[in-house]
Amino acid sequence: MEEPALKPEMLDIAREIVRTSLVWDNHACMPLRPEDHSFLPQLEDVRASGVNVISLNVGFGPQGPDEHLAMLDSFSNWVSSHSDDYLLIQSIADVETAQKSKRLGVIFDVEGMVPLDNGRIDLVEAFRTRGVGWMLVAYNRNNDAGGGCAEEEDVGLTVYGRKVIAEMNRVGMIVCCSHTGHRTAMEVMEASCDPVIFSHSNAKAIWDHYRNIPDELIKACAATGGVVGVNGLSSFLGNRDASPGRVAEHIDHMVQLVGPAHVGIGLDYVFDRKELEEYLATMKETFPNDASLQEPMDFAHPSQMAEIAAHLLERGYSDSDVRLILGGNWLRVAAAVWR
Repeated sequence: MEEPALKPEMLDIAREIVRTSLVWDNHACMPLRPEDHSFLPQLEDVRASGVNVISLNVGFGPQGPDEHLAMLDSFSNWVSSHSDDYLLIQSIADVETAQKSKRLGVIFDVEGMVPLDNGRIDLVEAFRTRGVGWMLVAYNRNNDAGGGCAEEEDVGLTVYGRKVIAEMNRVGMIVCCSHTGHRTAMEVMEASCDPVIFSHSNAKAIWDHYRNIPDELIKACAATGGVVGVNGLSSFLGNRDASPGRVAEHIDHMVQLVGPAHVGIGLDYVFDRKELEEYLATMKETFPNDASLQEPMDFAHPSQMAEIAAHLLERGYSDSDVRLILGGNWLRVAAAVWR
């Protein structure tokens, strides 16, 4: 969708902010096919644009532990074999190293606790030691830990789910409530000793979609010290619009609620659109028959961080507030949680 052109001088300022800031995109989706590295070279466009850290999904929904571990091996091996340009992130010190060396730091995330079903709580520490920075509770549907956002009845955080949250707190893995039922999310935020995030969730007040979150959850997240990451998917941004200006609109709504210290960016960019279309066509239990997911979807790309920043500047945001939203807030949460 067309949007008003940015003032050239504002875009120049935004590009300089990106060049000198920590820029952290907290969620992206590469193909989940072990040893298929054909899309990974596209990360060069992300690195060249000034992004310093990106989180890659290693599994979602109904996928089990073996599938997650295979993807961890596959991505880790590729990143390690391209160490001139990329760095596996295990600690806050690694984030600083990636930024200083102009490499793209890569962390991993797990979308939902299904791989922990049947009592596999031991995998929390195993995932964390292999570079998983955060894990969300449920991916649209209920699991042994809690309720998903696409269920008619949100079962809430279960007794087992509370044990998983406690284990995540112990090992230093960030708890995420994107895709999670609203009742479950609120109970997770009450149960966790550490800040809780929504890695890639938009404002329901701006666009009423089951994947977006109401103001009360945004405020509850901020109260834990956490951060809500705005995603760049047109279905969730609304009006079939994945422009940087529309992303900035969702950011601004949240900032007006909780301040700039609790909002970030997790664009949820899908590198292989064909794989996504296959998931939507074949995984009916995971993805509801929702028209918004069937229409042509568009995505804001991680390389558009400067445009997003420029729109925030045009809304009157300060340099320091833009830097927090671009990555400083994710760094603060990671420093508080990662052991």
